[in-house]
Amino acid sequence: MRNMIAENELIAKSVNYRKKILKYIVGAKAGHTGGSLSCVDILNVLYNSVLNVSPDNFTSPDRDRYIQSKGHCVEALYVVLADKGFFPEDDLNTLCQYKSHYIGHPTRKVHGVEQNTGALGHGLPISVGTALAAKMDNKAYRVFTLLGDGELPEGSNWEAALTAAHYKLDNLCAIIDNNKLQITGSNAEVCNTAPIDTKFESFDWAVKHVDGHDIKALNEAFAALPFEKGKPSLIIAHTIKGKGISFMENSVKWHHGVPDKEQYETAIAELDEVMTGAN
Repeated sequence: MRNMIAENELIAKSVNYRKKILKYIVGAKAGHTGGSLSCVDILNVLYNSVLNVSPDNFTSPDRDRYIQSKGHCVEALYVVLADKGFFPEDDLNTLCQYKSHYIGHPTRKVHGVEQNTGALGHGLPISVGTALAAKMDNKAYRVFTLLGDGELPEGSNWEAALTAAHYKLDNLCAIIDNNKLQITGSNAEVCNTAPIDTKFESFDWAVKHVDGHDIKALNEAFAALPFEKGKPSLIIAHTIKGKGISFMENSVKWHHGVPDKEQYETAIAELDEVMTGAN
């Protein structure tokens, strides 16, 4: 694990990341708002405390790998990568514009993106293959992947989960953004995959639960990896869709809603209030 930024600095970063997510979604007139807001604290901790990856070592075979399986929430990834210096933040003013590389799902044309994703159920299989390659090559790098809970019904996830356990990939950590909502309703209504923990445990994964918005708890969970030697690790991060914006939280309609001018101003004001309280 890298030297960690102080917890209060990470909390401030999360607020600023949320502001930027909203700014660029409003500018693009498109984006997956709710899910980006639910996962950004996880990305904050990964990129600022955990991952051995930077613009300087991104071509190194020894870097850690992060693969965003829930690719539709790419806005969160873009703002974090920009903050880490992978590309100028001004590039995000072209989000979703004609001929821009900054499209609505991750693409390797953007510096810092490991894999093209967005077709749900692909990130975990790719990560399993990448982690297996590290074992075969006797490399020490680790592989992290973020899944949405709404993509768990995809069968490829379960083939990958079985394979990861078979090959004892304790260099692999999957994180589930467990916000309990997807595009057409709650996971329980659309396709119930609960209980997630016992399903993965039956596939011989080591599982921990964490508050996905608690910076300290996230840091502690990542510091404990691997949870069991010889087993892949799963973090079930309990999150809130639209986290940080009162009228977006736990609302299906903000899966890919774009705030109007008044809503945007209200949202920024709420985040400014959080920042004031944090200081």
